[in-house]
Amino acid sequence: MSKTITSTLPDIPRAEEAVDRLRSSGFSNNEISILFARSDPKAVVVEEKSKAPEGAAAGAGTGGVIGGILGWLAGIGSLAIPGVGPFIAAGPIMAALSGGAVGAAVGGFIGSLVGLGIPEMEAKQYEKRLKEGQVLISIHADTADEVNLAKDVLKECGANNISESADLAA
Repeated sequence: MSKTITSTLPDIPRAEEAVDRLRSSGFSNNEISILFARSDPKAVVVEEKSKAPEGAAAGAGTGGVIGGILGWLAGIGSLAIPGVGPFIAAGPIMAALSGGAVGAAVGGFIGSLVGLGIPEMEAKQYEKRLKEGQVLISIHADTADEVNLAKDVLKECGANNISESADLAA
């Protein structure tokens, strides 16, 4: 059964390092999701469904909001999460969170995370950490080896509270 590994990282540079190492380890851009608070609500952000090169180039023009490693992730975009604030998201989590009906139907942001297979108690902790400025990262893993590899990379990059859940999107 596929798993989703979820964690938070203290800041964007550590998230970029984790994404770079995950990609170097064989994870595709579509298997990595990232979510973080948008510090400059007026910044122009890459449109959802951007392509890798265009995403990296557009990211460079946003004053560093998205660029470099994160610009290569799939589906980059910005969204406002009611009660939480403006965020940048990339990867499969973008689709889950931007599908407003999902969040509204099951209770907003926490409900969207629960809909992705994250237990409610953990989802509440992730919401709290995001509000504190941390970066949420999740990785889709198909095998036990991939699960262990993703956890190892996250630990080495300074991730907090790494969790594993059944991948409901699989």
